[in-house]
Amino acid sequence: MPGTSPVSTYRLQIRPSFTLDDAVALRGYLRSLGVDWVYLSPLLTAATGSDHGYDVVDPTTVDPARGGRAALERASRGFHEEGLGILVDIVPNHLGVARADENPWWWDLLAHGRGSRWARAFDIDWDFGGGKVRLPVLGEDIAQAAATGALRIDGGELRYYEHRFPLAPGSAPSEHEDVLAVHARQHYELMSWRREAYDLNYRRFFGVSSLAAVRVEDPAVFEASHGEIGRWFADGIVDGLRVDHPDGLQAPVEYLERLDALTGGAYTVVEKILEHGESLPQFFAADGTTGYEVLATIDRVLIDPAGEAELDALDARLRVRSGLPATLAWPEVIAGTKRAIGEGILRSEVRRLTRDLGAPDHAATEDAVVELLARFPVYRSYLPAGREHLDHAAAEVRAHRPDLAGVLDTVLAALAEPGHPAALRFQQTSGMVMAKGVEDTAFYRATRLGTLTEVGADPSVFALSADGFHAAQAARHAAWPHAMTTLSTHDTKRGEDVRARLAVLSEIPERWGEVLHELTDAASTGHGPFDALLWQAIVGAWPASRERLHAYAEKAAREAGEATTWLEPDAEFERRLHATVDAAFDDPAVAARLESFVAEIEGAGWSNALTAKLLQLTGPGVPDVYQGSELWEQSLVDPDNRRPVDFDERRRLLERIDAGEQPIVDRTGAAKLLVTSRALRLRRDRPELFTRYTPMTVVGAAAEHAIAVDRGGAVAVATRLPVALARRGERTGSPWGDTTLLRHAGPTIDVLTGRDFTGHIPLAELLDVYPVALLVAGEAT
Repeated sequence: MPGTSPVSTYRLQIRPSFTLDDAVALRGYLRSLGVDWVYLSPLLTAATGSDHGYDVVDPTTVDPARGGRAALERASRGFHEEGLGILVDIVPNHLGVARADENPWWWDLLAHGRGSRWARAFDIDWDFGGGKVRLPVLGEDIAQAAATGALRIDGGELRYYEHRFPLAPGSAPSEHEDVLAVHARQHYELMSWRREAYDLNYRRFFGVSSLAAVRVEDPAVFEASHGEIGRWFADGIVDGLRVDHPDGLQAPVEYLERLDALTGGAYTVVEKILEHGESLPQFFAADGTTGYEVLATIDRVLIDPAGEAELDALDARLRVRSGLPATLAWPEVIAGTKRAIGEGILRSEVRRLTRDLGAPDHAATEDAVVELLARFPVYRSYLPAGREHLDHAAAEVRAHRPDLAGVLDTVLAALAEPGHPAALRFQQTSGMVMAKGVEDTAFYRATRLGTLTEVGADPSVFALSADGFHAAQAARHAAWPHAMTTLSTHDTKRGEDVRARLAVLSEIPERWGEVLHELTDAASTGHGPFDALLWQAIVGAWPASRERLHAYAEKAAREAGEATTWLEPDAEFERRLHATVDAAFDDPAVAARLESFVAEIEGAGWSNALTAKLLQLTGPGVPDVYQGSELWEQSLVDPDNRRPVDFDERRRLLERIDAGEQPIVDRTGAAKLLVTSRALRLRRDRPELFTRYTPMTVVGAAAEHAIAVDRGGAVAVATRLPVALARRGERTGSPWGDTTLLRHAGPTIDVLTGRDFTGHIPLAELLDVYPVALLVAGEAT
């Protein structure tokens, strides 16, 4: 049976096209790969057709489209019989309400208003809506919708195209009654979707009006929404949980304590995004985060700090050419994008926060609140902890907006009081503004090097030394030894091996500038910084399909919001954007240039990728392998990173490796499968080899290119900055030269190649087959 904490996890995306029965059919392969626990995406009943499962419409049942409760029980038995634990992703912050008829709680709320048994479940400002829930579903004026018949009474319901809404009891004497009069009697108001940004009266998940926030801080709501989850643990079906977006909750600390009691102290990790230098609060009843901060650390140790100045210069040239300021001051960029979010798509939340403050001058108060949100340095505080973040934001506002000094004092008095309604709501709102303003906007504007703009990362932090990397890993081992670590997730902007390839650009910034110039001379959007973002995506994901790249380009441009937007698409810019993508396939000169440059850097990218994977899989915490990423993971932003996985191919390759085939490092990704399987197996089967974190000593002329660490018997050795290392070899005749790993005199085996070594090991020998090695004391048999 599985242990109380996983040694490793493997994320599977459960969906209608890949059900729980499909998942459990992989148990033999996953066990052979070395996986310890299976990590499943949300399983509760989601909106029809949902591939991701985060739009749960019924939290009391396992989704029939994903197999239902019976399939979960079968999967549990199958995985447990194979010795695999089960971790499940849960979504406590919101429910899906895109189709009211699919969500029984929302349907009842709309039918009965404040009198509904589920009224307390949703975070609604009834007074602001005149006692009604405002639903932003109309594409035209409501009178026009009624006149055209789009809004109608049909089958005892109010309908608008495919949308169905209940009628309050007794509110419609007949189906022939005037539809506007019937609508006026309901507990909801249908309004234009364009009003949702500023006139909504229910809290959402970020800016998504089809996801209505749930008040799990209410014990009755927690019990109702977590009853099925509690039964999973009472019945021994599930072993642990991943909690989605706890920062959206009013009281995440209390929620985690209640969840801990419900599950009997089961293993739990939280999707908590930590800013650079921030730590997870030690008072969380959880085993740690899902590991985005580790992703950022591993990415940056692969980046050459010497490339920063030239990449900055290239970025400045592209910006000036596009009529933008030459420099991108990151703190001011995110202050601006967060302010735009607070004044734009999340203004409804800001206005409600302002109402909670009860200030007489709403305009000035709203302005002050937006500025505080824009300058807030982390996702949220947990008052009374984190008061310093509010003070920091206030100091920044005073410096940049002295005109708000008077109202700011009044606002701060309320926001610093832990139990004040406005303080509670501010803490919920700050994370929404951060996520939308930074991850989903500013990250698409900071384009000097794509690998820097990943969830949980700070693009202003360019690179990390090997010593800095070791210090961060050692601190994590000491503080949160059972936290999850990751390189790719369903939320990452670029797959791990896209980022590994793009890290190579930091070693050849001048060369990249030349290639980018050639590519944009042939195909350009007309926006220099976005050209850099787009061509990096193409280079990093290549070979990729035309359809995938078109989808990425459009989403990235609209998220950036500089040349086109979701609400107001610029048809001419988007025509140029799609023409640029097409050039990679249809213009022979462009296609040849692209292929030749990818061939030039992909070897170094593979080296980085294998290094990143080994460091993640052998490092502190619980490593997660995102589905399919045991081969090259060259996905782009969702939904691209949720594409189906060819598990048959992976099974065949693993069988060949286990039969003795020594894979080469090539486009098949078999070498990564070797590294993944051997590291996972060793970690699962020999946990005593992973009990400490001690950097190893490497000496010699190329020592800066090595990262080596003893985890308590298992020693990971990896290569960094492979382009510079190869150049050194061209000058000296030997890349590693006399560089040596110092160790005691006993024998050791590289589990990747099966070769024996003893005593100090020259890296020229150790790393002559692969750019990484995994050593275990002993002799080969």
